[in-house]
Amino acid sequence: MTETTQHPTPAEPGAGAPGTGASGPGDPAARDGVRAPGRPRSERAEKAIINATLDLLAEESGVAGLSIEAVAARAGVGKTTIYRRWANKEALIVQALATMKGPLPEPSGASVREDLLALARVLRSERSRKRIRCFWNVVGAAEKHPELYARYRQDVIEPRRQVIRDVLRRGVRTGELRPDVDVEAAVTMLTGALAGRFPMETLPDDFPETVVDTLLRGIAAGAS
Repeated sequence: MTETTQHPTPAEPGAGAPGTGASGPGDPAARDGVRAPGRPRSERAEKAIINATLDLLAEESGVAGLSIEAVAARAGVGKTTIYRRWANKEALIVQALATMKGPLPEPSGASVREDLLALARVLRSERSRKRIRCFWNVVGAAEKHPELYARYRQDVIEPRRQVIRDVLRRGVRTGELRPDVDVEAAVTMLTGALAGRFPMETLPDDFPETVVDTLLRGIAAGAS
């Protein structure tokens, strides 16, 4: 599946050398140090590539139907524009997926409940049909594309799960949670309830509170 061979194509009309942005060396604006108004071409191209990747990944064919050629055609760029930025389609998919998730908030440390609730609200806010389709298409392709799934977990999923792990482990140390808490199971319960539900479901506004309080009833100190 890994596409490691680059296939150079003729330069796109008007494109400058890599790293020069929208203006080439013969552009009067570049010589005068003045950039044309609007978003730089390189930034526009990157956004178009990311959007095309996510659109293709969310479609029924998922990972199998996504190729550098298909992304280039959907984004309206040449393949060399993509290969300048990403070595292969795995790297492109992982970065595209990462753009769909913002950073989790820094836990305040006030209490386990408050920190879990802040994290749960972010997880709920990130839900969308497109996001969940992309997620399940990557997860569903894990057997055929194990390297892609492993990279996605390592670069996108694990850093976010680690934030939740740290909150739970701190709760064990402070005595807010039971000392025998299965941290991995608790993380999966929280993320699965909020991020793993079917895309057609609309979660109520108070669902994060329901999930966190239900989880804490089983893992809080004194719970049986």
